[in-house]
Amino acid sequence: MGIIVDRNTRAIVQGITGRQGSFHTKLMLEYGTQIVAGVTPGRGGAVIYGVPVYDTVEEAVRERPANASIVFVPAPFAADAVLESLDAGIRTIVIITEHIPIKDTITIIAHARRMGATIIGPNTPGVITPGECKLGIMPAHVFKPGRVGIVSRSGTLTYEIAMEVTKRGLGESTCIGIGGDPITGLSFVDALKLFENDPQTDAVVLIGEIGGNLEEHAAKYIEEKLSKPVVAFIAGLSAPPERRMGHAGAIVMGRAGTADSKIEALTKAGVKVAKKPGEVATLLERLLKS
Repeated sequence: MGIIVDRNTRAIVQGITGRQGSFHTKLMLEYGTQIVAGVTPGRGGAVIYGVPVYDTVEEAVRERPANASIVFVPAPFAADAVLESLDAGIRTIVIITEHIPIKDTITIIAHARRMGATIIGPNTPGVITPGECKLGIMPAHVFKPGRVGIVSRSGTLTYEIAMEVTKRGLGESTCIGIGGDPITGLSFVDALKLFENDPQTDAVVLIGEIGGNLEEHAAKYIEEKLSKPVVAFIAGLSAPPERRMGHAGAIVMGRAGTADSKIEALTKAGVKVAKKPGEVATLLERLLKS
């Protein structure tokens, strides 16, 4: 059993008839994820890779009970899609969509918190519990069931580091991409709390980047409450100030959100911080053997 998703997760795909929604539905089905329905307004009655399509989430959930949703809806319409899922009773929602307006993201997250729902993203590669459920766009072959939890703001770095962790025979319990936008539903601290209570997780990898202060908050939580060892990597050590680097949230303003400040906070909290992604698995091995 993983955190957030597992073999009992029953998901709908919002935007299933679009190019990305259709493509990744096929891959998630091949991985074994229970995709029970799709939703695209005006396309009700269609079938995508054996998955029935409905016009609304309410109709889909009534006919095909589900407890999770993954959203491939274009940014201008994504907020309405998420709110529709929340109102239909869905309590785990993965938002793959990029470039959602910040005011829409704030509305989504506030509504989700009132309803006790978990939002992963926006702008996330998703979440995977290897061997049980993939609700996202990550390449499944780099993950194997194991004992290391990974939480990350970067999709590509997650794949690279997970592959090394897998090669060392450690494997992953659950991997979560919280998203690269300035505001995300799930934070590092939220994920660390879940890993702390997960008996399958013996150690955690935290992959951060410049911008914001999520990593500093995580450092405080690790120092005060986390009982499991953590290895971190912070991307953007050489990034110039006030220039956005890749993700919308990856920007240093003044002295806030620098890689140095994040590394300093994590190191002070007792976290082993790798200088490059390839060192993470080596540091993990040492910690787990000690």
